Amino acid sequence: MTDLADVRREYDKGTLDEENLLDDPIKMFQAWLEDAVAFQLSDPSAMTVATVGTNGQPSQRIVLLKQVDNAGFVFFTNLESRKAQDLADNPKISLHFPWHAMERQVKVCGTAARVSLAEATAYFLSRPKGSQMAAWASAQSRPISSRQMLWQKFEEVKHRFSQGDMTLPKFWGGYRVVPHEIEFWQGGENRMHDRFVYQKNDDGSWFTQRLMP
Repeated sequence: MTDLADVRREYDKGTLDEENLLDDPIKMFQAWLEDAVAFQLSDPSAMTVATVGTNGQPSQRIVLLKQVDNAGFVFFTNLESRKAQDLADNPKISLHFPWHAMERQVKVCGTAARVSLAEATAYFLSRPKGSQMAAWASAQSRPISSRQMLWQKFEEVKHRFSQGDMTLPKFWGGYRVVPHEIEFWQGGENRMHDRFVYQKNDDGSWFTQRLMP
């Protein structure tokens, strides 16, 4: 097995200075996301979503960001999944965007709240038909005996809606993460990385400071 202690490289793709920061971290994030798209990263909107269960155990999974604006960061999921159960008990959440090829990361800390039924419906109906059927077929996070059984459920859903339009499952929806802290990280030579954190003040403005790597 490879000796992991010897796996390392230099970070030399850029720097992040005070003059490069925007006053609004949402606009800063949107600019970096556009950079990630232009860089042709695989799944530039993919993010790690971290929640904490009632037993205090953190849990993480990869989810796709579907909207970001001044109201927050939006993703969609099964409302009976583990993440949804965690958020029902503890709405505190963390998001992480790992843009390794650009030597950039963004971390978001905030609070999650359900999006409206209208928002969830509009997004669900915009999805490819196969994705809609998969949402109906999968009781996300629940055990299943085999992949064959999963496909059987998919075929049952396919038959059920073969003569009509797909509808929004009652157990499916979305969350909007309202951030109170957003950190931007740019890799640097000799591990002298650039880190800036935006923290929201009580009046809604943002305070920014540099962090040591």
